Amino acid sequence: MNDDHPLSGVYAAALTPFKPDYSPDPTALPILLDFLARRGCHGALLFGTTGEGPSLAPQERLTLLHTAMEVRQIHPGFRLLVGTGTPSLEETVELTRAAFEIGADGVVVLPPYYYRKVSDEGLYLWYSQVIKRAIPQGKALLGYHIPAVSGVPLSLDLLARLKDTYPDRFAGIKDSSAEADHALQLGKRFGKDLLVLNGTDRLFTLALQAGASGCITALANLFSPNLRRIWEAHQRGEEDSQAQERLNAARSVSEKYPPAPPLLKLLLARWHHFPLWQVRPPLLPVSSEVAELVINEMTVLQYG
Repeated sequence: MNDDHPLSGVYAAALTPFKPDYSPDPTALPILLDFLARRGCHGALLFGTTGEGPSLAPQERLTLLHTAMEVRQIHPGFRLLVGTGTPSLEETVELTRAAFEIGADGVVVLPPYYYRKVSDEGLYLWYSQVIKRAIPQGKALLGYHIPAVSGVPLSLDLLARLKDTYPDRFAGIKDSSAEADHALQLGKRFGKDLLVLNGTDRLFTLALQAGASGCITALANLFSPNLRRIWEAHQRGEEDSQAQERLNAARSVSEKYPPAPPLLKLLLARWHHFPLWQVRPPLLPVSSEVAELVINEMTVLQYG
């Protein structure tokens, strides 16, 4: 069962620390990454949906990435994936190129999400430009499939075409469709030929059984030990149903109080004594009434 893809494993969709004035706090990010590494994460995705990536300016992302690299001083093997997708082709190319120059292990790239009714041919040309102009040989780009948010799905045929054309640089997909059927279709179509990192905690066991190589999830900021247990059980050809059930319960609570970033920042502060980081507008902090409800519902799951 050993998954030998160099980017396989458990990743947190890492939060981005913001100060009270809404500016990023670069000094806090390596502390969070060290925490995640010590709790079983193989790596982290920076500036994804949970990391409020679309709310960050390009230079803010690069400044934060520079400080994030400090985690390698303590955890040399900790992998850093970077969200670099924007609606602008040129900005995406520049961000992606800079991320690899700084030391990223891979990039997770949203489709250009402003134009929603575009063809696979248009998306293929867009991703091809990013790959040819910004992905070094032997490095990895993953598409980011989150159609409920981006409005732009990445079809199986598109993934196959990109993989066939750029086998050494187009690695696979972060699948945040939250659909069991999609996880199964990916496995049936590609097997282990495509790196699939599942984005939905409650689907992790199923996705691994279908051929996924790991996960990138929001709840890994808090529940990475459970995700790591599931991943390691799968490597042994086993299943950890208890850890999966705990994740299912945590996901059910979190989905009652969207969006995820303010909720996770609240719980990280309450449970693990991090500062209560701000979220950047248009997101708002969790209200005091909701905070007490969440804490009461989640705390029973914390130590499982």
